Amino acid sequence: MCGGCVGTEYPERVGRGGGGGGPGAAPAAGPGASPVPPPPQGTTCLEGGSFLLNFVGCAQCGRRDFVLLSNRAAGLHGGDEIVTYDHLCKNCHHLIARHEYTFSVVDDYQEYTMLCLLCGRAEDSISILPDDPRQMTPLF
Repeated sequence: MCGGCVGTEYPERVGRGGGGGGPGAAPAAGPGASPVPPPPQGTTCLEGGSFLLNFVGCAQCGRRDFVLLSNRAAGLHGGDEIVTYDHLCKNCHHLIARHEYTFSVVDDYQEYTMLCLLCGRAEDSISILPDDPRQMTPLF
C-alpha cells in the first residue's frame, strides 16, 4: 500500500467530517496554506469502487487518473460477508491500497464496515425492522 498516493491515510468517514486539521482533514494546498476541510462523507461503506477525492495521484508515475479495481475476492467467514480488492493506478498498475468491506447481521441490525488506505475507515448500522427502535421517540 502506498501512503504517497493518498491525501489522508485511512480518513475517518464517521459523521460529517469537520473543518480544521482532524484525522479526516485534507492536506494543505501549499506551504503556509490553511487546511482544506474534507467533504461531507457520512458513514458510506463501499462494497465496490473508490473514494477518489482522497487520491492525490500515483506516487510511482505521478499521474492522477482513474483507479482500477483488481484481485476482487468475496466470501463468507463465520457468517460475515467479506469483500476485498486492490486499488491500482490505471497507467502503471502501482498498488495504491487494499480495500476490505464487511457485512454482517447482528441482532436486528445490518452492520457494514470498511477499511482502506484510500477510501477510509467507516461503520454503518441499519435496522432490519420496519421501524428502527433507535429512531423511535418515547411516547411519555
